[in-house]
This record gives sequence, structure tokens and C-alpha cells, in this order.
Amino acid sequence: MITMPRLFPALLISLFATIQVYSQHPIFPGAQLCTEADIWPPGPGHAFIPQAPDAELTQILREIDPKRIKATIEKLVSFGTRSTLSNQTDPVRGIGAARDWIASEMRSYAARSNGRMTVTVPSYVQGPAPRVPNDTVISNVVATLRGSKEPNRAYVISGHYDTRVTDVLNFVDDAPGANDDASGVAVSMELARVMASRSPAATIMFAAVAGEEQGLLGSNFLATELKKAGVDVQGMLNNDIVGSSTGDDGTHAPFDIRMYAQGIPTTENATQIATRISIGGENDSPARQLGRFMAEVAQNPATNMSVHLMYRPDRYLRGGDHLSFLQQGFPAVRFTEPHENFAHQHQDIRVENGVQFGDLIEFVDFDFIARVARVNGAGLWSLAQAPGTPKGVTIDTRTLTNNSTLGWTMDADVDGGYEIVWRATDEPFWSHVIPVGHTNTATVQLSKDNVHFGVRAVGRNGFRSPATFPFPG
Repeated sequence: MITMPRLFPALLISLFATIQVYSQHPIFPGAQLCTEADIWPPGPGHAFIPQAPDAELTQILREIDPKRIKATIEKLVSFGTRSTLSNQTDPVRGIGAARDWIASEMRSYAARSNGRMTVTVPSYVQGPAPRVPNDTVISNVVATLRGSKEPNRAYVISGHYDTRVTDVLNFVDDAPGANDDASGVAVSMELARVMASRSPAATIMFAAVAGEEQGLLGSNFLATELKKAGVDVQGMLNNDIVGSSTGDDGTHAPFDIRMYAQGIPTTENATQIATRISIGGENDSPARQLGRFMAEVAQNPATNMSVHLMYRPDRYLRGGDHLSFLQQGFPAVRFTEPHENFAHQHQDIRVENGVQFGDLIEFVDFDFIARVARVNGAGLWSLAQAPGTPKGVTIDTRTLTNNSTLGWTMDADVDGGYEIVWRATDEPFWSHVIPVGHTNTATVQLSKDNVHFGVRAVGRNGFRSPATFPFPG
């Protein structure tokens, strides 16, 4: 039975901020506690309601198949090792065999796309480096589903297909990588399979990258090439270690997923960072706005998942392929299972003191991965069907006023107009929406000193873009 996932407490507060709720004061009996609405009168607009999946997206999510995900991971594990340094020409063992199989599968999906999806294997030669002793070919596999309306606006989803054991330079021993990161590759491939027959407005790129364990080599190559080509990548979803719902302490959370989102952007200069800090915008970076959007559209009965937005780029002492995209100025987030078991990551296969080590398929939960795929699918399709994220968003700070005037660059592809969203400065999610129509400026009777604003684009189909945080203009 599908259960309604838990919503963020802050989001619930935002949605019901105008309802007067009183209770007994815990310290002074008989006194009444007041809500935010008692302190701040209700502001302009209406309550923010997360976007629900439409009929097409609901059908897409239904088609995600745990059995197909299981078959994909079993095949990837069967190559023995997928170390980036392993054999690239053996047809049955090593990273070359895995690369060729992934490309073949992606091409079979593309065959059903009526020419909308194409598959490439972009490669380069990586010279000797700390984790690469000899010249090594790094190959990514990318299935590109071309957008029907805005082909240069793109969204990327990725997992890395290379693996490792304890010694990252050991390319001989078995390194099955069932969770790290066949699970993420399976998410990318399953969504490519399901979406190949659809026609999104913007381009979606389904990637499996190599060289992650050698230093994010494949994703750096992919992100750099997209930047050079002038592709407008407005969102990247990295799935890395999304295969198990059970941690090493036995904690079981089958309906939760973590999503890591960077605060202050890597690419901002000292002046931009100083401005961001001065206006309290540390929590409103493009990556955080992408994270908010994913949490809004991906928590519903169709996914049966709770998305926990983590306010940092990644876990301690770890990194992932989304960092390569952040370094190129692209918004990117990382999905990772809620409770990790480190005995099953980066380990030689062995039994030690009765404990099984190694990234084995027996520790993978295929139903959980399918739910993670639905989270990604809900966000990815909602992004691609919505208009692009607004650009050139500013807020007028030339004079002191209790009103707030925002401006932005009009986009000819936005056919449903624009909306201003706002929230109290201490709230994590947008709480109110103000429709403003087809215009590039609007004045709100609300002080910019009291709230945070954002601007989002609206499609005639009802899909909304992520919001853009305004800087002083």
C-alpha cells in the first residue's frame, strides 16, 4: 500500500502559517502561544502548494521497474571489475566490456525514440596522475533525448560505472560495485529507457561516467565539454550510492533519500560572495534552488519518498560527480542513501571477524532504488517540461522603501507568465506565491528586509521552473 511520505515540518508551517493555532504555554500555564501569523500579518499572494505530477508524469513513474533495475545491476556486477584501470578490450571482464554493454543498452532504448534520442561514447586519454599510473582512456556513455522546444536547455542525470576495492590502483581483483555505483547507473539507464518514447520540451542527458574513483575524471570531462559547447545546463542530478536503505548500525529507512546541495557557489568571485553574504543569500544559491525544486515536486504518493535536503555539497571526506558540474557553474545536487554501510564501500571482498566486506549485490535493495529513480524522474521531467529558470533577476535597492520591486529578463519561450515566490528569512522553503503575468518587473507590498524573494517561470502546461534569487540591481 502506498503511504503519503512525511513532509518537512517547515513546509507544513509555511502552508498553514495563516491558521491561528493556540495551545497551553509549557512554562506559564494559562498563557497562549502565538503563531507566526500573529506576529506577521498574512502577506500578499496565496499559499505555496507543491506541484503534483500530471497524468503523463504519473505514467512515467509507474513504468519504472525494479526488475529491470535488478537485471541492470546484475549485468554490471557480472563484469568482475569495472576499475577505470582494468581491461578495455576484453569482451567479458573489465571496464571496456561494461562500457560497451551500457552503450548497447542505451542504443536499444534510442531505437524506440523516433530519432529523438542519440547515444555517444565521448572519450579522452588521461595522462599519468596520482590515481592513474599510465595513459588511460576515459569513456562516458551519454544518451541524449533532444528537447522539442528548447534543445540547448539541458538537464543531466548521471551515475558512475567504474568501481574500486580498498586499493584504488588494484584493477585485478573483483570489484563488483553493486551499490557504488551500479545503483546510480541503473537509475540513469532506467529513466533513459522509460523516457525514450516521450518528447520533453528541453533536452535530457542520461549519462554513465567513468573515472569517478580516480578523481571525478569522466564527469569533469563531460561538464567541461558541455561548457565549451555553450550548452545551457540548468540542472544536474548525480546518483551515487543509492542502492541500500539499511545502514551499518541496522537503521532502516526505505522511504527516505538524502540530497546534497551546495550553498555559496564555487564559481562566484569575492565581490559576488560578499554581496550574497550581505543580503543573507547563502541559502539561495542555484544549487539550493534546484534542491528546493526537487524536494517540492518529488515528495508525493507517486514516489512514496521523503527527500531530505542536506545543506552542504557532500558528506565529510567524500565527493561526487556533481562537483564537476558545480565547478563549471551548473546547478547540481547529489542523491545518496540515508544510512550508509561503509563495510560495503571501497573494500576488498572478505570476511573479517564474522563481518562480510565488499560491495556485493546481496546488500542491494531494488525496490528502494526504483523509488529513488521515481524521485529523480519526477524532478527531471518536471524540469524539462517547465520553462527555463529565469535569468537576470534583480531587486531594486536604490532607495529605502517598505515595498519591493523585482525585475528579470523576459524569455520568449515562457508562455504562461511569471510568479514571485517568497518566504520568511528563517524558513527553508517557499511559503507564498504571487502571480504577476507576462511582465519583466513587479512591485510587491512587502519589505525586502523581512523576507526572501524568488522569481519563477510558468508554462501554459502548468509546470513551474525553479526560482531564481534576486541580487541588488
